[in-house]
Amino acid sequence: MHKTATWGGMPGATMGATGATWVAWLAGMSLVLCLALPVALLLVLGRAGAAALLHDAELHAALGTTAITATIATGFGVIGGSPVAYLLARRRFRGRAILAAIIDLPLLIPHPVAGIAILLLLSRETPWGRALLDAGLHVVGSPAGIVAAMLFVSVPLYISAAREAFAKVDPNYERIARTLGATPWRTFHRVTLPLAARGLTSAGIIMWSRAVSEFGAVVVLAYNPKVVSVLSYDRFTTGGVPQAVPVAAVLIVASLIPLTLLRALRGDSTVEFT
Repeated sequence: MHKTATWGGMPGATMGATGATWVAWLAGMSLVLCLALPVALLLVLGRAGAAALLHDAELHAALGTTAITATIATGFGVIGGSPVAYLLARRRFRGRAILAAIIDLPLLIPHPVAGIAILLLLSRETPWGRALLDAGLHVVGSPAGIVAAMLFVSVPLYISAAREAFAKVDPNYERIARTLGATPWRTFHRVTLPLAARGLTSAGIIMWSRAVSEFGAVVVLAYNPKVVSVLSYDRFTTGGVPQAVPVAAVLIVASLIPLTLLRALRGDSTVEFT
């Protein structure tokens, strides 16, 4: 008769599974602590950052610049990215994989490199750059440069999330609307958008949050006017950690607002099956 190997009276297979469970649990908790502790230390100092906001004019201006430019970049991303997301969700066509790869590319390249690429594209040596200069729009060292950098690095996140939102809409509803005489645009506006609205709102929040946190591409295009991430780096290089912590704490606290909204939206959309 075959006998199960034991260790201390416990079957060997059970002992091995228990050991693996503990290893996985310890590894997971270690990772969570590595993620949470640095942020927690900054949040402990959040009061200092909030107090600094009351009398720090530079920080106040940086917060305003960050919020405005991130909102403008998100607006451009929603307007331009939604049709692309819908196309990727609904159509299968030649070159679709290439298009998706191009859209996701900014997520993979170093963000200072992204800033350099945008700088080369919009420099006065290119037709686009000369056209912008002739129109009186200076990209380098201006809010326009900040918006361009934020848009470039964050819009792939919006398109990816929006594509998932459109994909969850049952195509049969669109077909029914079309059979009732609705035009493609009216179908999209009256049927698809309302059904995907919650997911699109989440996608917009994700993009806005990513735009707010951008540093690498922004600092290449526009060190001034400063956004909060650049101001934090500037304070660190000039005054060390004590000067940088309050600004970083304010940015983290501000990041909790869209993160809370995002979790609330996703929680409301959760469906439990019993």
